[in-house]
Amino acid sequence: MSDASPIFTETSAYSLVFVAVVGIVAWIASRTLLPKDARWQDRATFIWLAFDAMIHFSFEGSFLYLSTFGRQVNTSVGPFAELWKEYARADARWGFSDPTVVSLEILTVLGAGPLCCYILKQMVQRDPARHYWIVVLSTAELYGGWMTFCPEWLTGSPSLNTDNVLHFWVYLVFMNVIWVVIPLWLMWDSYQHIAQSLRFAQASKVKVN
Repeated sequence: MSDASPIFTETSAYSLVFVAVVGIVAWIASRTLLPKDARWQDRATFIWLAFDAMIHFSFEGSFLYLSTFGRQVNTSVGPFAELWKEYARADARWGFSDPTVVSLEILTVLGAGPLCCYILKQMVQRDPARHYWIVVLSTAELYGGWMTFCPEWLTGSPSLNTDNVLHFWVYLVFMNVIWVVIPLWLMWDSYQHIAQSLRFAQASKVKVN
């Protein structure tokens, strides 16, 4: 799909600034709410989950509002509508309420967003049970990404615009790859904790017997 629109617009600018502000707020929250002796891995996890939750509730929550009950981004007005019209120039499905995309976003906003908040609460309380929920969340994030793009790839990617540098490398590649790389890292880190705890429990049981 080709798009002759300018590479960078005013909407591009305030969209990226908003993302940066969300990241800064997440970092400040980690410095404020986590114990001072928190591992760097836990601090990075907290920042990601806080960022993830805010993106789900603000960006994707607005998309869900604009794409349900007969509404669609392409015919809506307002700052968030303009933001999603900008993203729809990279992936047209986000402009006309594609049912698969909207279905996935319902799960993301109503499921993944609250789960992020629950895990953040567990992190503040130093509850190790968070590692199970991190694996659940990360699996859901990876599945959501796969189901967002695999159907498009199988049909020849008719809705994707790969001609515009910003749309392709920032919106389609970077903004989606981070939701693959980071969940994979989170799963690996939580696996280490879960496996270590299970092995320790098993070894303790053997010693007792």
